[in-house]
Amino acid sequence: MKKLLFILCTICQFSLIAQTTISGKVTDSKNNPILGANVYLDGTYDGTSTNELGEFSFKTDEKGTQTLIISFISFEPFIKTADVSSLKNLKIKLRDDVNSLDAVVINAGTFEAGEKTKVTVLKPLDIVTTASALGDVMGALQTLPGTSTVDEDGRLFVRGGESEETQIFVDGIRVFTPYTPSANNIPTRGRFSPFLFKGISFSTGGYSAEYGQALSSVLQLNTIDEPVEEKTDLSFMTLGLGVGNTQIWGNNSFSVNTSYINLAPYQEAFPDRNTWKKPVQSLSGEMVYRHKFKNESLLKIYGAFSYTDFDVIQDDINFVNGFRFGLKNRNLYFNTSYKNKFGDNWRIETGFSFTNDHSNLKIIDDLVTDNENSMHFKVKLKKQVSNRFKISFGSEYFMTDFKESYTANNSNEIEYGFNNNIFASFVETDIFFSKNLATKIGIRAENSELLTEFTISPRASIAYKVNKNAQFSLAYGQFYQNPKNEYLKFNQDFKAENTSHLIANYQHTKQGQIFRIEAYYKDYKDLVKYDNNQPIYTSNFNNNGNGYAKGFDVFWRQDAKIKNTDYWVSYSYLDTERDYRNYPTAARPSFASEHNLSVVAKHWIADWKSQIGFSYNFASGRNYTNPNEVGFLNNQTKNYNSLSLNWAYLIDQQKILYFSVNNVLVTQNVFGYNYKNTAEPNGYFERQAIIPNADSFFFVGFFWTISDNKKTNQLDNL
Repeated sequence: MKKLLFILCTICQFSLIAQTTISGKVTDSKNNPILGANVYLDGTYDGTSTNELGEFSFKTDEKGTQTLIISFISFEPFIKTADVSSLKNLKIKLRDDVNSLDAVVINAGTFEAGEKTKVTVLKPLDIVTTASALGDVMGALQTLPGTSTVDEDGRLFVRGGESEETQIFVDGIRVFTPYTPSANNIPTRGRFSPFLFKGISFSTGGYSAEYGQALSSVLQLNTIDEPVEEKTDLSFMTLGLGVGNTQIWGNNSFSVNTSYINLAPYQEAFPDRNTWKKPVQSLSGEMVYRHKFKNESLLKIYGAFSYTDFDVIQDDINFVNGFRFGLKNRNLYFNTSYKNKFGDNWRIETGFSFTNDHSNLKIIDDLVTDNENSMHFKVKLKKQVSNRFKISFGSEYFMTDFKESYTANNSNEIEYGFNNNIFASFVETDIFFSKNLATKIGIRAENSELLTEFTISPRASIAYKVNKNAQFSLAYGQFYQNPKNEYLKFNQDFKAENTSHLIANYQHTKQGQIFRIEAYYKDYKDLVKYDNNQPIYTSNFNNNGNGYAKGFDVFWRQDAKIKNTDYWVSYSYLDTERDYRNYPTAARPSFASEHNLSVVAKHWIADWKSQIGFSYNFASGRNYTNPNEVGFLNNQTKNYNSLSLNWAYLIDQQKILYFSVNNVLVTQNVFGYNYKNTAEPNGYFERQAIIPNADSFFFVGFFWTISDNKKTNQLDNL
């Protein structure tokens, strides 16, 4: 018995002697101890957790080379491979995890919208539930800071830039004609249905080196990758009807939306000073096909078609019988994109788009035919070298073939146009020094065959997180854009117009609310000038124009702090002058307002099963030239005011009745004046106000989603 006890004690003693003790201390970058970090040998059950002093100690029977792993939430895992005998009294500092939710976001000049964004300023749902937007993507974006209210136009005017200075992309691929055409002083709309998009990135300046040919802004629209259910959407509106359907089979899905709009009932019920020989009518459709491969790569094919037709005689002080303008426009847009992960943290994104836009215009007795074919090819590679260093680079090619024919009063036809091909390459790095400090540095190179010009555009931004909820960002960039089609069709002896952006941003976010303020300065050079009232074939063009834009934007949004209420407030101050086009001197352009304010609110009333909302927009007066006084752009219009209301009534989970009234107070806003070409005998020039096509707009719609999922909430789809 004694011998047996001796043998057992000897075995235990040798076992204890054979065990190795692993020990150390774990701290963060500021030497603060980390409590509760997991410490273990990979592939074994040997391990422990750190105490309140950050210390750990445990024994193991493992021998030789082993891998020690230490992990804790919001920090990068620590991995050390060595002989177990050397894993003693370790001093370990965990680095911040730059991919954590509370990490810094590089966001100067950029508003994000989507389910996967860390900070959402505008949700995709906001597009169709904002009273003044009327379901238009562009209308919803005009409630954000940095935009100017140009109600008679309807397009995006950003920080003192013309609408053509904002470029729009679908899944990273260029859209060349994003707006439906319209007559003078009648607002246009975007061509896109918001139902097909999952997210939006709206850069009001300082955007990535991946994008070019935009002096002011870039709008990125991302289509839905995978629909969650099969459904059919029906809409019946005062002005038309629409239908949408989504089908899913295997790794494939297909979504389609179509609509028909006819403004005849509205133009009959609310007559204006125009005479409509043919009312505005449009037919449009969009589709998205998606295929997800076994390796999780994704192919998406997006297509859109639209047709617009109208004929109007507009009341004009310089035409006794009015100014006739007729239009037939056909637009086809095709876009395909593919993305895939491969190798060691590599990712490829590629695609191309094709646009054909054809218009027949009747201007008084003159006939104009425009035809544009444009293509965009793009390939982009991304590599995540580590959590702290990412690089992306790529190339793209733009091709535009524009032709116009002009026949004046049945005379001989004149043809002109241009071919514009641009090759561009870019490279950009994201460097995270910690979860509180990050930078993005890039450079873009472009070569224009038409202008025989090569340009280099450096871009850089940096962001620093000062505490859990607040951060500062800075951005700088150089941006180039070829002159507009209306110039290039007459003359190609140009340089690219260019500008530099300098942006400073502060953002504070916490659950349910966001506050951001951003200051900027833009310096314009080589802007196009000409010597006629309008650019024509005989105009003398040059690149001697210049200008600047500076100001600041403020945004505040709060959701659910007031029960069942979501609201946001945007304010922009803009100081800008340009000497371009046919300007005799530098002045604030007629489309730019010094002050812009937008207030949007939505409130859910459970007892009524209703969401009610309003939008209020204010803009200070805009410049116009009064020939009865000395000077250029020497007067200002009165301030712009518009209050819009909407009401969505949930009949059941899949049916909703929607009402919306724009400019409910019937405020008569004035956007400028047309003056007679000749003065009265007393030398006075008579004038005519430029006013909206109608003082207010009333919209009623019924929306019905047919789905097997009875939990579908139509408010979430609308």
